[in-house]
Amino acid sequence: MLPRSGDVLHVTRAASVQFFRPITFRVIRVLDWPTYDGWLWLDGYELNAAGDAVNRRSIYVQREGLRQLRAAPEQRSHTVRPRRPVVRTPVRVG
Repeated sequence: MLPRSGDVLHVTRAASVQFFRPITFRVIRVLDWPTYDGWLWLDGYELNAAGDAVNRRSIYVQREGLRQLRAAPEQRSHTVRPRRPVVRTPVRVG
């Protein structure tokens, strides 16, 4: 599973030994930094029990060790509306 912006993850020791105490993490973005195969850098917020962001972090984790708690909302399609024609009228100067 490759996380997306807005995903809420449960990050445990299975993702990295640094997470002796599991955290809940909301992804801002997956960083494009060089890593070992199967590892990735995530930028996001650590969440408290109420779901509020308490700490911004960049974490280095194994992709296979992440568990998704809540997926990011689906993106809405962009509606293109036709533009109204511009009405040009002469302007009186002076």
